Formats: sequence, C-alpha cells, structure tokens
Amino acid sequence: MIDDSSPLGEHAIPLLVAAELQDHLMTATNDLDRLQTLLADACDTLMLRFSSAVEQMQTLMGAASDHRIQADELLPVMRSLGAAVTALQFQDMASQLINHTHRRLRSCADQLAREAMGDDEEGLAVVEDAPLRPNPVTQSEMDAGSVELF
Repeated sequence: MIDDSSPLGEHAIPLLVAAELQDHLMTATNDLDRLQTLLADACDTLMLRFSSAVEQMQTLMGAASDHRIQADELLPVMRSLGAAVTALQFQDMASQLINHTHRRLRSCADQLAREAMGDDEEGLAVVEDAPLRPNPVTQSEMDAGSVELF
C-alpha cells in the first residue's frame, strides 16, 4: 500500500535508493570542500611567489635608475607579473562557484533525507534553502579588475 500523505505521493523513492543518493550528494560536497582547500592553498603559494618576483623586479628597477640596467627592458616583465597576479582572481570566482554548488548539493541531500525518512522526534527536519541564483559568477574571461564578487 502506498502512503499518499507523503509529499512525493505514489512516486516515493525507496529508502535505500534515497540513502544511496544522499550519500553520493554528501560525497560530492566533501569533494568540493577538498577542492576548495587545494585551490586556496595553490593560490596562496602562487601569490607569495608572484609578490616575491615583483619585489625582485622593483629592486632591479632601482638598479636601472643607477643605469646598470635599462628600465624599459624590465617593463614587459613587470606587466607580465601584473597580468599573472590578475589571473589569480579566478580563485575568487572558483570559490564562489564551489560554495554555490556545495550549498545546492547539501540542500538536495537534506531534502531527499527529509522526504525519504520523514521528520524526527524533535519535529520537521531542517533543510537549508538552495541558492536562489542559478550561477553566482557571470564572468567568462579575466581582465584586470573584472571580477564580480557577491
């Protein structure tokens, strides 16, 4: 006999299938957390390295003022370093996308659990709302100062 009082009605998902789907969703959110950590660590390391290179270039630019080096020879390198630092802004966008996807997957997992297993003794199971916006990042390319944060 099918319980039509369930929000899913006669299309209810068997408990074992729901539990397996929830497990996959939670695994995906854990993977996103690890990806976020790896991405942040890599960007932190790159930023330190680029900052060090910029400092070294500034020292060389100072030497150029003493006419030991032609300053115009160093300008392309400084521009390249600046562009590389700007490209690191992708970490901000990637973090936004990862966080957005994490929240959406977590909301799906919680909804699935509530629908399949019902409420507990304490009342209605808590389900965080999924993000309202379909995509938090609207960028498709990187230019200096072009990152839109929310």
